[in-house]
Amino acid sequence: MQVCAATVASPACIMMLQNQNKLGSMTNTTHFGYKTIQEDEKVQEVAKVFHSVASKYDVMNDLMSAGLHRVWKAFTIAQAGVRPGFKVLDIAAGTGDLAKAFAQQAGHAGEVWLTDINESMLRAGRDRLLNKGLVTPTLLCDAEKLPFPDNYFDRVSVAFGLRNMTHKDQALVEMRRVLKPGGKLLVLEFSKVAVPLQKPYDLYSFSVLPWLGQRIAGDADSYRYLAESIRMHPDQETLKTMMETAGLERVQYYNLTAGVAALHTGIKL
Repeated sequence: MQVCAATVASPACIMMLQNQNKLGSMTNTTHFGYKTIQEDEKVQEVAKVFHSVASKYDVMNDLMSAGLHRVWKAFTIAQAGVRPGFKVLDIAAGTGDLAKAFAQQAGHAGEVWLTDINESMLRAGRDRLLNKGLVTPTLLCDAEKLPFPDNYFDRVSVAFGLRNMTHKDQALVEMRRVLKPGGKLLVLEFSKVAVPLQKPYDLYSFSVLPWLGQRIAGDADSYRYLAESIRMHPDQETLKTMMETAGLERVQYYNLTAGVAALHTGIKL
């Protein structure tokens, strides 16, 4: 292996170091929908999507899922089993559907954190909870580097946010870290639909969704990314394995609406 002395900057050494740096940056890639991009670009690209759709987020969710997202979230809330006094962390909280329910269940003795990496979404969620008379801690943070101590929360939830994270494995490790022993992680996410529905689901996803996005939110590209990101997300069994690898126990999943979405749960023992 050639070594370049720190005090000597020959043209050959400069070229070698430039090539090494270029090679290193090329290996740190990830996906943004079907595109391959540099890892450090993904956060900015995802941020653009959610800055664009934040004001129409709830309307589009209702239209896209025919209201089914509310049923999926209600099931998740029931599976969480939040009780008075619980400490709950809602990651990628969006407009606060889960956090609102958890805050009501945890009561004044509890502590429910509304968090998101996107400022526009976080403001929308905070304002919505305030309009309901709910004041909860609100924090802009990255799920891959959670600013909370170990063993702090009774429940951690992430709904329709994991697929947008660059290092999903690291995020899952962080979620487990901040859970108390006996605490539960709940991951609600789009997943792999049952085989008989794949063709009509693809037609809907790649034709109807972008059209709706353009008509309602003025943004077809963000909803095209949504369809692509769903296909790039790990399927049910793969995500189950990832959660187990992160150290969670008793991992199981529930297919919702023939696998259009799935709820994965795991316990920290």
